[in-house]
Amino acid sequence: MNYQPLNLYDNFATAAEKTPDQVIILDEKLPAFPELPLETTYQDSLFAIHQRAYQLAQLGVGLDDKVILFKSPKFDTYLLAAAVSYLGAVPVMISYHFPASTLAVFAERLEDPYIVYDTQTEKIITDLPNSSTEKQLSIATLLAQPTIPVSQQKLANDQISYMTHTSGTTGIPKLICHSANSMGWRTLWQRMVFDKISEKKLLAFHISPVHSRFNIGVTSAMAMGFPLMPLNNGDSANVATYLQKYRPIALETHPNNFVQWSFYAKEHPESFQSIRYYHSTFDAINNQTMARFLQTGNAETIFLQVYGQSECGPMILKKHTLDSLKHNDARDMGVGLAGLTKARITDAKGQPLPVNTDGHIQFLSKGRALTYYKEDARFQETVYNEWWDSGDYGMIDEKGHLYLKDRQVDLIETINSNLAIEDYLLDRLDFLEEVVIVRNHKEPQPILAVAPSQEMNWEAWWHAIADLPHLKAPILRAFEDIPRTATMKVQRLQIEAALENGTF
Repeated sequence: MNYQPLNLYDNFATAAEKTPDQVIILDEKLPAFPELPLETTYQDSLFAIHQRAYQLAQLGVGLDDKVILFKSPKFDTYLLAAAVSYLGAVPVMISYHFPASTLAVFAERLEDPYIVYDTQTEKIITDLPNSSTEKQLSIATLLAQPTIPVSQQKLANDQISYMTHTSGTTGIPKLICHSANSMGWRTLWQRMVFDKISEKKLLAFHISPVHSRFNIGVTSAMAMGFPLMPLNNGDSANVATYLQKYRPIALETHPNNFVQWSFYAKEHPESFQSIRYYHSTFDAINNQTMARFLQTGNAETIFLQVYGQSECGPMILKKHTLDSLKHNDARDMGVGLAGLTKARITDAKGQPLPVNTDGHIQFLSKGRALTYYKEDARFQETVYNEWWDSGDYGMIDEKGHLYLKDRQVDLIETINSNLAIEDYLLDRLDFLEEVVIVRNHKEPQPILAVAPSQEMNWEAWWHAIADLPHLKAPILRAFEDIPRTATMKVQRLQIEAALENGTF
């Protein structure tokens, strides 16, 4: 399989030329593309992308302009990014949930960029102190512009052509810069994985459209001619309805979405019976959650766990079946993809450590990002020649398997791995929907969310933790009251700060 740089618009146009009638199934109308029906095609979507590009040009967007896409989390965010790319401008993918204070920092770094917004984010934009009103482009204003054709413009393959942001779990997110060349290596990785799917059947996914993973997945799937079903509404019942109606062969989402859906899958396994390939996005996932989905299919159904990071792309993978899960350590992420990605363990100074020794997880990836925009010094702090310090903590065994134990900033002295304990408890206590362990005055504090239609079983809880390191008495919270990022990662440091000042 050959490497090629990734121009977002060119990839879409080439896919539409090769397989114009391939379908894209939507579960909601798209505010920025009202002309598209719920069942559309590559070709019709491309035509609509041209219209938005021409309208953006009428509003002044051109070569090398930065364009923040800050709107409701729907598939049209990606289509708008392709339209921006057509003009040779740089789409900057920003999650809708950020406050005006964070947007103001981004606007300063990007030196007064264009901002495309919709009704869900309008209030935030009106509160921005450092953004030119003529560069604030509402979807309504965009759709009202004439569609006078303009020619495509292109940035060089090694220029910044796409930006995403870090999760923001440790403060103001950083803006991660990608080029056509860096993104090309990531799509090569993904196409090699997609190549294992024997039939060009429907792929379903519910992923934050501003996550770098969304871009990699959609562009790779389209390049290979797969039909797509991007699910905007992540409610379990909605997802199940669409899976049962259209019967996709594959399903991908963030690990915490899988945890939420697993209770529905256990009660309604028929909704998931068509799935042969499950794919977990960029983070670890516990055994019981994977097992609940694998039990809905047949013996050949696979759950592919992928561990990576926005700065480096997908890195480490491991394939699971119901049989393999019986002996699986959920902290074992697997191995890199030969020739493209690998990991090593070092001390805090970047010196490699022996096998089975805990330390910093560093990545080697041909798809590594270029920099953090206007924060290159911060980016270089974690660069060790060709290696990148992920900020995670773990070890590699004698077979070359990488074990993820914790984020470096989340380490608790009395516990070898917070994540391992969380996995252990989720696997054994099926009445729990979430287990998070954070520091509370330096001691390990469990935060628990009870699963839908379940009650807290205190006897089972005390029995399960009897042989574990000392944990403080758990705090119960609703799943939706646990602070998260756009990709459903728990904001642990935010919880710790709230515990410290008594507001959690």
